[in-house]
Amino acid sequence: MNTASAPEVLRTDIPARLDRLPWSRFHRRIVIGLGAVWVLDGLEVTIVGAVASRLTEPGSGITLNSADIGTAAAVYVAGACIGALFFGQLTDRIGRKKLFMITLVVYLVATVLTAFAFAPWYFFLCRFFTGVGIGGEYSAINSAIDELIPSRVRGQVDLAINGSYWVGSGLGALAALLLLDQSLFASDIGWRFAFGLGAVLGIGILLVRRHVPESPRWLLLHGRVRDAERIVEQVEDEVRAETGAGLPPPAYAITIRMRGNMRYRDLVALAFRRYPNRVLLGLALFIGQAFLYNAVVFDLGTLLSGFFGVSSSSVPLYMVLFAASNFFGPLLLGRLFDNVGRIPMISGTYLGSAVLVVVLGVLLRNGSLTTGTFMVLLLAAFFLASAGASSAYLTVSEIFPMEVRGLAIALFYAVGTAVGGITGPLLFGNFIHSGNVNLVALGFFVGAAAMAIGGIAELFLGVRAEGQSLENIATPLTAEEAEADPHEQGAILAAREPARTTDQEHQAARERNLRIVRRAAERAEHERHGARRVRPGPGSAFYSPGQIGSAGTTSRWSAASDEALDRELEVIGRAVDRHGPMRRGALAGYVDGRRWGPLRFQRALRQAVAEGRVQRISGDAYGSRGPAGTSETISSDR
Repeated sequence: MNTASAPEVLRTDIPARLDRLPWSRFHRRIVIGLGAVWVLDGLEVTIVGAVASRLTEPGSGITLNSADIGTAAAVYVAGACIGALFFGQLTDRIGRKKLFMITLVVYLVATVLTAFAFAPWYFFLCRFFTGVGIGGEYSAINSAIDELIPSRVRGQVDLAINGSYWVGSGLGALAALLLLDQSLFASDIGWRFAFGLGAVLGIGILLVRRHVPESPRWLLLHGRVRDAERIVEQVEDEVRAETGAGLPPPAYAITIRMRGNMRYRDLVALAFRRYPNRVLLGLALFIGQAFLYNAVVFDLGTLLSGFFGVSSSSVPLYMVLFAASNFFGPLLLGRLFDNVGRIPMISGTYLGSAVLVVVLGVLLRNGSLTTGTFMVLLLAAFFLASAGASSAYLTVSEIFPMEVRGLAIALFYAVGTAVGGITGPLLFGNFIHSGNVNLVALGFFVGAAAMAIGGIAELFLGVRAEGQSLENIATPLTAEEAEADPHEQGAILAAREPARTTDQEHQAARERNLRIVRRAAERAEHERHGARRVRPGPGSAFYSPGQIGSAGTTSRWSAASDEALDRELEVIGRAVDRHGPMRRGALAGYVDGRRWGPLRFQRALRQAVAEGRVQRISGDAYGSRGPAGTSETISSDR
């Protein structure tokens, strides 16, 4: 049981207890209840893109032109930026759960009112407040998701959730396909029902979210220790009942000191003083994806109609294809962000999409594109860009301390999106309205350049966050304050090191520490050289650029992931010793490796072979290092 050595100081292992949990129904509820905000955002943006050409036609019930569609998009993004800044500050003050309920209600009211739009100014106003609600969701939702999802699968889960934006986009396009059919709905009625769909989906999400708990990490920071303990204990009990197995001991504990709420000026001062490279990285990633995405998505309908002769009623079909490509990008590539690594995957998706967009712009300018070839290139480019764009949110939520996580997501989203997300639709919308194909091609080139800058920034400034706990990626400010107090040092060390009751336990702990130190030294030697830092594979010798003045703190909890690996090696070794030689699939079943995380069992098995704990006998068969391991035959049922 966690205790506090003083009213304002808390010693806790709750972050480690959350990270060690196997994947369970609890995590699926988080994904559904919180991740659905992206479905709403995709629905909103795509509906406007799909009905844009209808809104510019006579008889639509509202008078808009193609430039007004770009303006509406910019107004929506501006509202999202302001909503992120306003609600982002509140999410660190009053809690993640209260905020994601409030912001959803704001969204619901605004999107219903949009359906009654009768003039451009009213339409713009409703789009602004719809954006406010969606923008406010980002900081609360991304903070809560990353604080509740185990570190070993955080990358792929976060990308899959962010990719669900395109599920909403596909739904919006399909709905618009029906609602824009003039044989079913009048031209001034169908698009209004399209906006009403967002409200229906939002009400369903509101009901699901009632069962999502507050973030235990946030509760700890605000002194609500009993509430945090109660939530974590309930989750642990649920997981034990579901899996029928016990949970491993927490890998570490931290000591934190209660502190007041931080403001944006505090965050800015902290970020530029201690994390300057991370600031540049976050801005580059957000600006790049915001410019390209908002420019193309908001104006895709008018682009297809104006330059490729696609009718307004057929535009939703192309939007469905576009949404499918963007959804499958993060869904299929997401696992690689945890296995291959953040730096190679983020830089690769940003730079790869930039190259494809340049090719698209060149062919468009030369008049070499048909509707089909245009869509093929666009789908390929955004298959990569979607995974990269999703990783921008993941990156910013990981690389700043938990005390300012909500503020950081809100600030970087607002600034990056204000620069890229507002200028992109305005610029691209006016280029399309001009009818000049060279200007439209220029818009694609600018978007490609913005993505390329993000990819280059990731190569030089990226953080190897795969598999790391949030507290290891960015040391909590309150933990550093507590540890800076010499009177707290003894308590901190005691918190990190579980009590040993026997000489045997002392010896086992000492041997584990020696193994961990040796592995870390070996990896550090290999990862110290130039391009090796971006080589495929999770980063274990942890590198955190931009964390100025924190030498000695960047790796403070780096042993936590190594302790988990060491326990996995022990489990594999015991299974082989106990059951004899067996094939890899059978061995994974014995140790329940599927719950360790994506490809984590394979990594542990390779390490076990490298260290001589087990040996590879033939093919995919493994046995113990002793004579028994080499002489026993492998039965056919293994």
